Amino acid sequence: MSSAEARLTTPGSGGAPTAGPREWAALAVLTLPVLLISVDMTVLGFAVPYLSEDLSPSAGQLLWIVDIYGFVLAGLLVTMGSLGDRIGRRKLLLIGSAGFGVASLLAAFAPTPEILIAARALLGLAGATLMPSTMSLLRNIFLNPRQRLLAVAIWASGFSAGAALGPVIGGWLLEHYWWGSVFLINLPVMALTLVGVPLLVRESRNPTPGRLDWASVALSMGAMLPSVYGVKSLAEHGFSVTSVAAIAVGAALGVAFVQRQLRLADPMIDVRLFAVRKFSVGVATNLMLVFAMVSSLFFLTQYLQLVLGISPMKAGLLLLPGLVLSVVMSFVAVAAARQLSLRAVIAIALAFVATGYLALTQAPTHSGVLLVVVAFALICVGAGLAETLTNDAILTAAPPERAGAASAISETAYELGGALGVALLGSVLTAVYRLQLGDVAGVPADSMNAAQDTLGGAVNVAADLPSDTASALLDAARTAFTDGMHLTSAIAALLVVATAAMAWRLLRRPTPAAGETPQRGPKDAEHHDVRC
Repeated sequence: MSSAEARLTTPGSGGAPTAGPREWAALAVLTLPVLLISVDMTVLGFAVPYLSEDLSPSAGQLLWIVDIYGFVLAGLLVTMGSLGDRIGRRKLLLIGSAGFGVASLLAAFAPTPEILIAARALLGLAGATLMPSTMSLLRNIFLNPRQRLLAVAIWASGFSAGAALGPVIGGWLLEHYWWGSVFLINLPVMALTLVGVPLLVRESRNPTPGRLDWASVALSMGAMLPSVYGVKSLAEHGFSVTSVAAIAVGAALGVAFVQRQLRLADPMIDVRLFAVRKFSVGVATNLMLVFAMVSSLFFLTQYLQLVLGISPMKAGLLLLPGLVLSVVMSFVAVAAARQLSLRAVIAIALAFVATGYLALTQAPTHSGVLLVVVAFALICVGAGLAETLTNDAILTAAPPERAGAASAISETAYELGGALGVALLGSVLTAVYRLQLGDVAGVPADSMNAAQDTLGGAVNVAADLPSDTASALLDAARTAFTDGMHLTSAIAALLVVATAAMAWRLLRRPTPAAGETPQRGPKDAEHHDVRC
């Protein structure tokens, strides 16, 4: 046993069984699906210009291509987490891994935007089985609290490592092959998962799971998709009765879903867990962290390539320092948990994220590389610092038999945060881009419509125009896109600050009544679960 591991098995761990070599090897295998899903979320942003050129999607189709994966995944995570508790988390992980590989093949060779959207939806369906299965298996493999915190840090670092590898691998592939190759990198990872999981990971399930409530499944999806459609419709077509009605229907179904969970003896989501402040703050913080990272990647990859004219490979390398810092900070958080409260760590982390977004509001249309690198690094530092502790807080708030449901809530926050980041901020960016990009002299009306659809469309249109006209169009389009990025960054900064304020307020210690002596355990109650 190494000295590091020896420290993890000191009496402070409460005498819980410690993990051995097989459990740590199992952790390595369980990190592979996390790595894969993170790569899949980040690599596609670099393929957007190539998709725009090859498949010519509309602005709405482009947004669906990018985020239908995240929304289907988020909509089904709770269902799949609950299903894994019932049929076995390992079994569900294997089924999902095989399905993810098949869907990746379909996406790689999709000939139209519609088929690519369908393939991405299937990827979301399969991906929904992976994330809650891996996290809930960890909860049942690592019973020692200190080892579990380190295991969660390693698991979370897989998410950040995938985000770091995605741009580099994707950039290299896009410079040497066609855009569909970014999906083929999923296949070897899935093969390793299908081989390693049966060998190293023991099956686990809830011994008394109850029945799966199909009405709750329908309500969870029904709450998600109409809301998304309404947001996208508002961005693409402006205010309409249909878009507002869709958002209202989604909200109403969401309320019905929560009310049904409160009535059921075996709910899909134990919504009463949200009464535990540490749990609810952890979920909200995870959502906001991924919201920040994924939405920034969505527009920064386009900014670097289409505004500043940088190659995909170089753009990926420029974002790599921030993503590597995210991995490093997930381990720094383990040490920070022994010195700082969860409340303080979240506040510090979100301050980094907000500062990064505020810096992006100053990005120029020329020579903005250094500012982007520093701003994105700040965002990633904050995300890496917080997510290890928030994930551990979420897991320890739930009993072991409900690990799948609890981890599904956590992963729903991850995926919903990423999807909302693209849908909401992407929609704002699209709307501002269209509003700012007026007609350019010498550009035909049909071509101008295509240019106003997406920045990639403007680049494609400019390639067929005389040099002076093309230059004027590109300057106007790049300025419009950068203006949209400024506004979306400012909105994101405000949302992050609001989340930090909420976390700070909810995690404060209650003030004892007059004459009352605060009860204290061996460690401050606020920190007990995360300091372990």
